[in-house]
Amino acid sequence: MMKSQILKKLPNSPGVYFFRKGREILYIGKATSLKDRVKSYWSKDIVHTRGPLIVKMLEEASNVSFIKTDSVLEALILEAHQIKKHQPIYNTKEKDNKSFNYVTFTKEDFPQIIVTRGSGTYGPFPHSRELKEALKIIRRIFPYRDNKCKLNGRPCFNAQISLCPGMCAGQITKTEYKRTIRHLKLFFEGKKNQLVKSLEKEMKILAKDRKFEEADKVKKTIFALNHIRDVSLLKQEASTKNQEAGCRIEAYDIAHISGTSAVGVMVVVEDGEVNKSQYRKFKIHEDKNNDIANLQEVLTRRSNHPEWPRPDLIVVDGGVAQINVAKEIFKDINVVSVVKDERHKAKEIIGLKITGIQGPALDRAILLANAEAHRFAINYHRNLRGRGFKI
Repeated sequence: MMKSQILKKLPNSPGVYFFRKGREILYIGKATSLKDRVKSYWSKDIVHTRGPLIVKMLEEASNVSFIKTDSVLEALILEAHQIKKHQPIYNTKEKDNKSFNYVTFTKEDFPQIIVTRGSGTYGPFPHSRELKEALKIIRRIFPYRDNKCKLNGRPCFNAQISLCPGMCAGQITKTEYKRTIRHLKLFFEGKKNQLVKSLEKEMKILAKDRKFEEADKVKKTIFALNHIRDVSLLKQEASTKNQEAGCRIEAYDIAHISGTSAVGVMVVVEDGEVNKSQYRKFKIHEDKNNDIANLQEVLTRRSNHPEWPRPDLIVVDGGVAQINVAKEIFKDINVVSVVKDERHKAKEIIGLKITGIQGPALDRAILLANAEAHRFAINYHRNLRGRGFKI
């Protein structure tokens, strides 16, 4: 690719970019600034910040195209819609589908809008925190029902603060809410222009029928759509970009009694949050009084599962020896270790400076993963011993 020619045509505005090999789309991403985001792919530490998979994608790509949007929120929605539509090979390889978040509309008279993992109506959304911020913005424009809204005749909490239309208290009809759902679907399909035109038509009909109060509400909705306030999303993207807390961390720990009945565990933290559905347990076969050998066995067995999502960072408990064991098995993945004091409290994270990704959010995610691994390993060990199992 000709870097200068590509950057010259990219605007300093939000949007979605497409790395292409001829007509084939290899990778889709979204950006606050298309020019700055695409430019970052030519940074010297790209292998550390994005991994070898993205480096391979860049070697194959021959061009970059883009779609400009009016806001970061629209870029986020459009990115998910385009990924689902085109299924680019490097998006699906970068993160397993089971790890993606989706927005799901339930099939009811008054559908709930909820976030699901692995599959759903709209998505995929790679970063759960970004999606949560996006839904907060969308909900202020189009109040909707979630799973906390019970149809029991009493207004739920969100109805009291105007984030739910109030079907819980009979304040909206099925027909009226169906219109809201239709609007939301257009928005999640990246069809804001079509949505605005539909609302403008609706406003004119209401005004013609002298329903001025309702027409004014629609007018305010149109204004909100054309002036989306997505400062929270700007901050979230900056946090993800600068601190790389929007990644998959796997942490490992070993538990045993004087080398006997040894077990190992793997825990997962994604986008700074634990994902317990991805936790794994291992019974140590060799049963050695050697934490490094036990860790080596667990990591080797984990490496035999290429169908599991690929981690961006591996966290082990111990020191340099543990890091070296992990690096022997996972040569192209960043590895760090959490060193403990005499009270088994986290004292230091080693190996982090050479990964090329740093920041307080990443530190917190690493320490969370390490603490979860220790807790999970101890509980697994105690539970099996308590049931009288010979591990």
